[in-house]
Amino acid sequence: MPKKFIEKYMPNPEELKNHKYLKVFGNLLHKPNLWALNRKSAPGAFAIGLFAAWVPIPFQMILAAALAIFFNVNLPVSVALVWLTNPVTMPFMFYAAYLLGAKIMGRPEQEFHFEASWAWVESSLSTIGLPFLVGCGVLAVVSAIVGYFVMSNLWKYNVLFKWNKRGKYK
Repeated sequence: MPKKFIEKYMPNPEELKNHKYLKVFGNLLHKPNLWALNRKSAPGAFAIGLFAAWVPIPFQMILAAALAIFFNVNLPVSVALVWLTNPVTMPFMFYAAYLLGAKIMGRPEQEFHFEASWAWVESSLSTIGLPFLVGCGVLAVVSAIVGYFVMSNLWKYNVLFKWNKRGKYK
């Protein structure tokens, strides 16, 4: 189930190799394990993708791709999972990160109104910036660890299920 399901939604490797933002990696994209989907590369790719999704920077795909190349795990899965933070989900996820960070730091929640401007970002860094970054860091690490172990166990149980199924019908 995991391999076929993931492969069904994976982007074409040639498209990713030619993506304008991923071209910076050049020949590093030609490592075969970056495109392999197996029990070792899939959990690592999930961990990297989920980690990068919580990092509040533009072009998270580049971070996910760099980490996938460094750790030699499946690049398409890593890059695709970054899109968990998209324009629809990002406000809710990052607000939750801020609330968690404020709770961890023992700070009261600040009331704020989001504005899509650089001036707002600069002025907000002094009030909500640190709790937000702490929350993002904690959620990045926790979701990476959980994603790794969930995917690893899904893969293992899927293999065991297939072995049992084959054993019963032979």
